[in-house]
Amino acid sequence: MIGVVIVALVLVMIVAIGVRSSSGSRGEVAAQHSTSPRESASPATPTLADPKWATGQRITVEVLNATKVRGLARRAARALRDQGFDVVSTGTNHDQFDTTVVLDRTGHRDWASRAAKAMGGGTVLVRPDSSREVDLTVLIGSTWRAPSQPFYP
Repeated sequence: MIGVVIVALVLVMIVAIGVRSSSGSRGEVAAQHSTSPRESASPATPTLADPKWATGQRITVEVLNATKVRGLARRAARALRDQGFDVVSTGTNHDQFDTTVVLDRTGHRDWASRAAKAMGGGTVLVRPDSSREVDLTVLIGSTWRAPSQPFYP
């Protein structure tokens, strides 16, 4: 008698797992095919708020602090990540600059322009350098002001 109850419980659990996994896959398929207003925008009209504004491209960025103010590269990296850029490294530049400069390393001037816009303005220069292994180099100038940080109590 106890053996029959155990077998019945096992069968109920197997059926429950099967129902859950099949409904989950249908939910995933439905979610993949649903279009929101943000998804319906064409790739020709990118927005900074959408992390995939570059048509799914991973745009790698290095951020270098070109000032005497400590911590600006880290804060700029956070601001760029919020805009959908993939910041892979931060550091300090030997030379100092007054304005922010975005160096295009891979021939994607439009990406550099987007990064400059995300930084609140800056100069875009084409400086190919495949040894850097990044798409863009952002040199933070002394006139750059970091966005205010949220308060987390």
